Amino acid sequence: MTAFPARLHVLLARDAPLGVVIRRGPAKQVATVLWDRRGDRWDLGQWMKGRIYERRCDLSPDGKYLIYFAMNGHWQSPTRGSWTAISRAPYLKALALFPQGHCWLGGGLWTGPRRCWLNGCGLHGAMGTMPEGVEQEADPPAHSVGGECLSVYFPRLHRDGWHWVDRSQAGQVDRRDIWEKARGDQWRLRKIAHAQVNPGPGRGCYWDEHELLHPATGQWLEFPDWEWAEWDGPRLVWASGGKLWTGTLGEAGLVGERVLYDFNGMSFEARQAPD
Repeated sequence: MTAFPARLHVLLARDAPLGVVIRRGPAKQVATVLWDRRGDRWDLGQWMKGRIYERRCDLSPDGKYLIYFAMNGHWQSPTRGSWTAISRAPYLKALALFPQGHCWLGGGLWTGPRRCWLNGCGLHGAMGTMPEGVEQEADPPAHSVGGECLSVYFPRLHRDGWHWVDRSQAGQVDRRDIWEKARGDQWRLRKIAHAQVNPGPGRGCYWDEHELLHPATGQWLEFPDWEWAEWDGPRLVWASGGKLWTGTLGEAGLVGERVLYDFNGMSFEARQAPD
């Protein structure tokens, strides 16, 4: 059996130097890790036996609260086997939980410091109470596509400064949405978001690859193995091979590449969230 590196997706707080890394692997085990970007320090949150749908998750602007959508398949349990939760980042213990019972819709988006949109959660009863001061709004955001991961992921990209460029279709099995995010008037980071049937081993039906473009010089660099990438101030950060990397961009291209953290050696451990 082929061994795959850990799969990584990162949520960055917009108004604080914090982030949450969602680390998956093996397939039915997932962990959340707090990333303090001021000194690139890491703090393990919790593990879960199941799946977190990372493209339907979001981190509040101050990095305090996490919205996530998860599935463990325990369909007769109080969570009905799949649920949306609001927790205190980076932990998974739900402050408010919305049982769902299927994997259509779910998750949500922070629309303000203490305002959120929950994807389809008005259809289900809540367990627990919303965190103090957090309000829920009903209107869905722009750029929502379908009822699965892209219903939250594309509005999140748009909110965070990504600009939709184009959509292409490779037959009936691979739709590609192209998004770009510039830094100044030089390099543009391009995200190619695939929605693909039978994407091959080690990938889900939704996966990304990335490119860097320099409009002035015409340079075009392809990074098919980057599963997540974003600008973090003056530096570029990305996930590849189960590791989080950083580097800077100059006229000659990407320089100073180094690993920030290797997530491959992690293994499941039961942890309790603090009260």
